[in-house]
Amino acid sequence: MAFRLTYSTMFDPPQELHERFDSALAGVRSKLGQTWRHYIGGQDVAGHGLVEKRSPIDADLVLGRFPAGTAADAAAALAAARAAFPAWRATPVAERNRILRRVAEVIDNRVYDISAAVALEVGKNRMEALGEVQETADFFRIYCDLFEREDNFNRPLPDDPLPGFRSRNRSMMKPYGPWVVITPFNFPFALAGGPVAAALVTGNTVVLKGASDTPWSGRLLADCLHEAGVPSGAFNYLTGPGRIVGEALLDNADTAGVTFTGSHEVGMGIVRHFAAGRYVRPCIAEMGGKNAVIVARGADLDRAALGILRSAFGMGGQKCSALSRIYVEEAVADDLIGRLVKVIGEIRIGDPTRRENWLGPVINERAYAEFQFRVAELADDGAVLHTGGKILTGGNLARGYYCAPTLAEAPLSHLQWRQELFLPIVLLARVPDKETAMQLANDCDLGLTAGFYGAQEDVDWFLDRIQAGVTYVNRPQGATTGAWPGYQPFGGWKGSGNTGKAIASFYYLAQYMREQSQTIVD
Repeated sequence: MAFRLTYSTMFDPPQELHERFDSALAGVRSKLGQTWRHYIGGQDVAGHGLVEKRSPIDADLVLGRFPAGTAADAAAALAAARAAFPAWRATPVAERNRILRRVAEVIDNRVYDISAAVALEVGKNRMEALGEVQETADFFRIYCDLFEREDNFNRPLPDDPLPGFRSRNRSMMKPYGPWVVITPFNFPFALAGGPVAAALVTGNTVVLKGASDTPWSGRLLADCLHEAGVPSGAFNYLTGPGRIVGEALLDNADTAGVTFTGSHEVGMGIVRHFAAGRYVRPCIAEMGGKNAVIVARGADLDRAALGILRSAFGMGGQKCSALSRIYVEEAVADDLIGRLVKVIGEIRIGDPTRRENWLGPVINERAYAEFQFRVAELADDGAVLHTGGKILTGGNLARGYYCAPTLAEAPLSHLQWRQELFLPIVLLARVPDKETAMQLANDCDLGLTAGFYGAQEDVDWFLDRIQAGVTYVNRPQGATTGAWPGYQPFGGWKGSGNTGKAIASFYYLAQYMREQSQTIVD
């Protein structure tokens, strides 16, 4: 069978994949330092000033210069989206989907070049970057497929039983209008491309605002949509700070709906804001996680250690799905800790674009300082640092933001058990039994992902009791991470999401539309 890249298969890729990535990386590096523009109304638009973006891998590496967006830019982008909406909405579904499937083809054709840029911009390793970009192409395909499978959400209903008349009934879902997508830094291509695809497939137009730390990835996505033939104004892209561009987009009356991916605090602010106007506007808030794994006495501890390592430290813990809480039964705790210390010590850390390195830097200087503060906080409060706990400054690492992956055994009263850190820090606690572990795992306002390692007879118990939207059992590929469109829908419970619907699920697209009941009497 031909190799298919997903987050589950990425650990054993063919040699050709590495060769093609290395070639693309050399080409991308040779063109660094360009000046980029907003993409508004199908045109490149200069901003009112430029911001220089450097790589977290090496702060001396200038990736490019990007416009500092303004409220006026936000208004222009929304005006373009509003103007394009009637025509895009009226475009036959077959033609819309033809164009959007073409976006997936363009991404496929550029997957290595875009992945090299994503790796440089975010500081994730080559396989994570390749996975993210390939995932984005899959989002465009699966949403087209789902929309068609649901008959475009256009359903005939039974006629009213009226003598002498024919009363025909129908339910139709219709798009809202200009839809704003606001993305985080950690998956700047996929978490932009996914909701953009969903909004466009359902007939909305889009304004995308990328994260300030990762403006390049969104611009590369814009280029793919332009090349695929998405009409002018149907998709628009802005860069700039959230407090200026983001707030201007959210405050604008032309914004019909929003998809936000980011922290619980910011997401809840947007939810409340969209509920407080003249009428409630739709808001899909995909928020944070404080994800737990339970390791029971019947677990395969080698499998558990590998899955924990991949989910706690993949991309430096900078994922909403990252593992940050380990509850292990006392009977196997020392054995698990020993295995974790061993495998964590074998992690190769450095420039993540190089094949031999698995772990790269954290995203910026602020996160670098936060790591040092959090480690000191743990030490001051009596936690045992089993491994890690320091920044890495040897050789070329001194020019980036590299932190040692850290395993800490902390008192259950410690505040870090409840705080989403977005850092390569995972906490561990010994518990007397699996019931105690479950109670602790669920004692959290967030409920995004969760994992379990244990005996087969405990699987149903775990799945029945755990309060999380995405669950994994005995999975070496990742204890709490690794969802892929078409395989694992991805969405959170409780404070991790406000809709109860998961990305790339059967139920996701309907959120981008509103229902109209139609009755026609002949």
